[in-house]
Amino acid sequence: MFWQEDEDKTLPYQAPDDILDLSFSIQCKRLPLDHAWALSQAIRAALPWFHEEGSTGIHTIHVAESGNGWLRPDDAEHQMLLPSRRTRMALRIPKQRLADTQELTGKTLDIDGYPLTVGDAKEKPLLNAAVIFSRYVLSDAEEEEPDFLQRIATEIHTISGVKVKKMMCGKSNAINTPDGVLFTRHLMVADLDSTPSIQLQQYGLGGGRKLGCGLFLPHKSIKTLKPTE
Repeated sequence: MFWQEDEDKTLPYQAPDDILDLSFSIQCKRLPLDHAWALSQAIRAALPWFHEEGSTGIHTIHVAESGNGWLRPDDAEHQMLLPSRRTRMALRIPKQRLADTQELTGKTLDIDGYPLTVGDAKEKPLLNAAVIFSRYVLSDAEEEEPDFLQRIATEIHTISGVKVKKMMCGKSNAINTPDGVLFTRHLMVADLDSTPSIQLQQYGLGGGRKLGCGLFLPHKSIKTLKPTE
């Protein structure tokens, strides 16, 4: 087998845990595909402090995607999500707000007329990943892909001091709000060292964190960054 490794990026590294994801089990029969605004408002009603915290974010709810099974629909106006028992709802929070956020357990949220009952929560620390992705990064509807990537590269450099070498954007999406439609792009950033990877997960890119925008997750890849034992 021919296998050549890049520079070793598996040196001991202890990821800071001051920002983490809190993942809740949920009971919910169906949800609007475009539920970002409704979910944001439901969390605001249940946790009045949440939207005042700059480091908090709300991951929109996704069901499993599989070529052999049910695929996430693309028609936001007419189709629904059908959450399964494995479907989770996750919030990105500062660790100091962990107990406050756990108060969601047992509450039923109104998501645009559809009830969602919140179950038990699990802590999910941010992971050291050489490749991270965000499903939704805010973009202008008229912004060309090269301009979008250049703007994002500048923002990444401002946050982390790193000049990103590998980055790719994917499908676009629209989020409806009372103030108008927000346009987003899928973004993957690769070949990151531990510190900038965690920084981008902590700070996110662009605005709209309470609508699920700019929040990064680890992407499965050959090259991963091992945490300290």
